[in-house]
Amino acid sequence: MKGPVRRGSAPTGAGIAAKVSRNPPAIWCSEPMRLDQVTVGSTDLPRAEHFYTLLGLRVIVRTPDYLRFECPSGDSTFSVDRVGTVPADEQVTIYFETEDLDAECRRLQDAGIEFDQLPADMSWLWREARLRDPDGHRLCLFHGGDNRRNPPWRLETEG
Repeated sequence: MKGPVRRGSAPTGAGIAAKVSRNPPAIWCSEPMRLDQVTVGSTDLPRAEHFYTLLGLRVIVRTPDYLRFECPSGDSTFSVDRVGTVPADEQVTIYFETEDLDAECRRLQDAGIEFDQLPADMSWLWREARLRDPDGHRLCLFHGGDNRRNPPWRLETEG
């Protein structure tokens, strides 16, 4: 067989069955990986700063071409980089969790933020609302609670 073989795969044919683990071991990093930061582009940093500050994020770095925010809980950060244009076909949705989604959405509406979808219960056991930031990035404010990481249909880990 030519070319690399990924872990968990095997050649097929001649009576050899392929076995692929649903939860392959994390062989690509020596330490557990965590999400640290998400960065989006903006054509107007002051406008982006105002919007994300309204969401409750706190600015910790401000330069002429970059903003970094600290999330209100946890140790993740969110940043905005100055760009000439934001692609119209942006396919990312950024999720921010809040304990009291309905109160947070009312607060944001009172501050002039418009929503594409007001808070609603979803079939995946979350309550969520959808909106866009001033540059058109899709955002989802939600409350998932324990169902975020441990839904009833979570796959069992091997081992």
